[in-house]
Amino acid sequence: MYRHVKNLQFESKPQKPDAVLAMKMQELVAGQFGEMTVMMQYLFQGWNCRIPGKYKDMILDIGTEEIGHVEMLSTMIARLLEGAPNETTEKAAAANPVLGAVLGGMNPQHAIVSGGGALPFNSQGVPWNTGYIVASGNLLTDFRSNVHAEAQSRLQTSRIYNMTDDPGVRDMLKFNLARDTFHQQQWLLGIEQLQEDGLADLIEDSNFENEDKIQDHTYWVFDETSAGPEGRWARGMTLVDEQEILVQNPPVPSEDTALLPPPDPKLYATYDGSQGRGKPGTATGATAQGIANVVKKVTGTD
Repeated sequence: MYRHVKNLQFESKPQKPDAVLAMKMQELVAGQFGEMTVMMQYLFQGWNCRIPGKYKDMILDIGTEEIGHVEMLSTMIARLLEGAPNETTEKAAAANPVLGAVLGGMNPQHAIVSGGGALPFNSQGVPWNTGYIVASGNLLTDFRSNVHAEAQSRLQTSRIYNMTDDPGVRDMLKFNLARDTFHQQQWLLGIEQLQEDGLADLIEDSNFENEDKIQDHTYWVFDETSAGPEGRWARGMTLVDEQEILVQNPPVPSEDTALLPPPDPKLYATYDGSQGRGKPGTATGATAQGIANVVKKVTGTD
């Protein structure tokens, strides 16, 4: 259950309206690394967490905080849009608010779609989408993704901070910068806690015993002049399994030339006949193949 409190986490009071800044701040709401992304990412991670207690509670604490950040930014954008679209000196723009908005740099959808309010769109008007979020069920990989999301979010917030001199906007962004600073650390400390509790290694290494035991510590060089092998990532011991890192220069390709089978003639792919005649496929055949694959997976047969 979620409980709403009317008071914002931090005040969102610009000194003056600024429709152009409102458009830029939409990136912090619904861009790829905006608050909507981290909000939904953390909430789904928390709801899907299989460990009751500190991990689930921490994830949902931060996810719930992010709901408030979306509210703060949406309030700020609506207040920045007060009185927009602004009057312009051009008669045509004065007679046509949408044209005036375009000439003034405002996002026209703030006037047409939302009536002077925030939107679940980024700064270019592209709608937010669920493909931005990561909620894998594996806390180590999720926490690393969260560090990345917070870092990108903070970077973009810092850039927008430098794009305005409005003291009210800057005050709110200072708060957001600080929260992103600590959230990065929370996720990093969460990774440390997972390791201390024996729930994760340094990296995601499931099926480690089955992977290629040469390629798991080999650096490939794809340019004769590459300075890449000079870095720590190509020298010394690996962080996992303590293997001495190998350098493969030049890389040795396999014998597979990626030659494809003849296409289904009913799919009309461009083809010269060099690989023989393709076999027509049917929906029945595809279904049978799918069932066979499921049976093999369940029985463990090849």
